[in-house]
Amino acid sequence: MDPITLLVISNPTAGYLRLLDRLPEPVNIYTGNDAEFLAEHAPQADVILVGALKHDLLRGIFPLASRVRWVHAMWAGVEKMLFPELIESAVPLTNGRGVFKDGLAEFTIASILFFAKDLRRLIRNQEAGCWEQFEVFEIRKQVLGIVGYGGIGRETARLARALGMRVHAIRRRPPDSNGEPDVDRVFPLSELHQMLAGCDYVLVATPLTDETRGMIGEPELAAMKPTAVIINVGRGPVVVESALIAALEQGRIQGAALDVFDIEPLPAGHPFYRLPNVLLSPHSADHVVGWFDLGMNKFIENFERFRNGQPLENVVDKRAGY
Repeated sequence: MDPITLLVISNPTAGYLRLLDRLPEPVNIYTGNDAEFLAEHAPQADVILVGALKHDLLRGIFPLASRVRWVHAMWAGVEKMLFPELIESAVPLTNGRGVFKDGLAEFTIASILFFAKDLRRLIRNQEAGCWEQFEVFEIRKQVLGIVGYGGIGRETARLARALGMRVHAIRRRPPDSNGEPDVDRVFPLSELHQMLAGCDYVLVATPLTDETRGMIGEPELAAMKPTAVIINVGRGPVVVESALIAALEQGRIQGAALDVFDIEPLPAGHPFYRLPNVLLSPHSADHVVGWFDLGMNKFIENFERFRNGQPLENVVDKRAGY
């Protein structure tokens, strides 16, 4: 069997690269994050693994990769990788979709409990040495609405149902959810406002595409209950940041738990840092112990399929953007 040449766009010292030793022989591996090095080896590459976050490196070498038959991104979000040359090519793009769903689902449940039990108030009182009793909410029978019912949405729905919550979801094609055991009601996209109006918590877990950019703006936030909490683990620009800040400052919704933002890292002095009704995560809600290895394991599984001529998993619809 002829060797497969793998070009890895990554810091060569990254610890997760040790897992490449598990790849079946014969395979030639070249790893680097220097544009000149990558350009030198791109013409021989059969497979390109994008582990680094500098997506412009891939775009720079892609025209040189005349032999490439598959590109894999370790992460789920690929919107910054979808440059015209890759979209128009016949080269399949796969990603780490679903790899980090468990951690993000747990973060969502933690966020729900953070607001329901007013944990910020507990911590504030403890630090002040203040003995203050107050009432908190049960989350059982409350409604969690999910915008973006993919792997993260499904796992969150499963956990929420285990805690007694009701689950509503938005789907472009509602019949796709027939038989879903953890969803009580599915709404078409045209009824987004109707779904939002009935939710106590709203999880935004959709990828960023032309269709989803700005999907949750002032009208959608206005449709939500004043006691509702929005949780965004998808992509920052899916929610209109200025509209969210205004709604939080004016108390038109109870709060927000945010793992993703328009600009990352979030600039110093940003309103989200000072708002007491925001739970802020620096885009690390999925950084569970060993998270790099989780991403690499998905690539290794797909590499086995590639070598054996089997269909690849997690193939991205390059035109749809996910």
